[in-house]
Amino acid sequence: MKRVITISALLLAGTSLASDARITKSEYVDQWKATAIQQMVDNKVPASITLAQGILESASGNSSLAIKGNNHFGIKCHGWTGNKMYLDDDKSDECFRVYKTADESYQDHSEFLMGYSRYAFLFTYDVTDYKAWARGLKKAGYATNPKYPDLLIGIIEDLRLDQYDKAGLPSEGYKPELVVSIDTYSNKHNVIVHESKVKYIRVKKGDTFYKISKEFGLNLSQLHRYNNFDGKKYVLEEGDIVYIMPKRRRGLFKNKEIVAKTDMTVEELSQTYATNVKSIKRLNNFADDTIVSKGDLVTLR
Repeated sequence: MKRVITISALLLAGTSLASDARITKSEYVDQWKATAIQQMVDNKVPASITLAQGILESASGNSSLAIKGNNHFGIKCHGWTGNKMYLDDDKSDECFRVYKTADESYQDHSEFLMGYSRYAFLFTYDVTDYKAWARGLKKAGYATNPKYPDLLIGIIEDLRLDQYDKAGLPSEGYKPELVVSIDTYSNKHNVIVHESKVKYIRVKKGDTFYKISKEFGLNLSQLHRYNNFDGKKYVLEEGDIVYIMPKRRRGLFKNKEIVAKTDMTVEELSQTYATNVKSIKRLNNFADDTIVSKGDLVTLR
């Protein structure tokens, strides 16, 4: 059965939040850009296209389908065995997939595009060619609205989403000190226990935020929050440190201060010493863009 997804009825049928609680387009982008970029790295779907479709199909996360069903892309039920919602779309009372988390909606969106032969030609386009992708989605039958490509392109250009198609921040692997033990409850990663009792893993080749979150029963927002990755880091590299539980708000170190062995950002200090970013900034009166110089004293508790 041909699978057709449109946005018009979803926007009409979606129940809105109170006007002062609605998510703006910019807020939506801030919330989901790291996830969209990771999907691009994993599955070659442009981050700009994913974000623009999420904004368009879910009314920036404000539609009933997004709020109640965690479905940000209007994906219908064909072959779906999980929970479902029914809304009027091309026809009345149509079936839509319901996800446990919105992260799963993002993953399913990528898998949908990769899994149907009619979308195969899209992957011959350069990942930075958002215009070709937008027009190709309409050609392949993703939506019935004839203005669908123009709507996507307009969102991408208004919000400059194409910048995320080029994202992939280089990273030098952090090297946390004070490691005292290894917990082997994970089948895929050795879980290292910092002296502060916070557990983390080292990224292996092929790891992604999504894969790690699934392995440890976390959602992507938790993983990003534990590691202060939101808006700062989009792509995992081999050797990176990823914490799988919240960092301490107060360090449990023998010394109250450490001496920086190299120039470090606040985020790098946080990763190295398993201490919450806000605590480090508060204790040292650091700003968001503070760079600690080699030899500086830094208070951790």
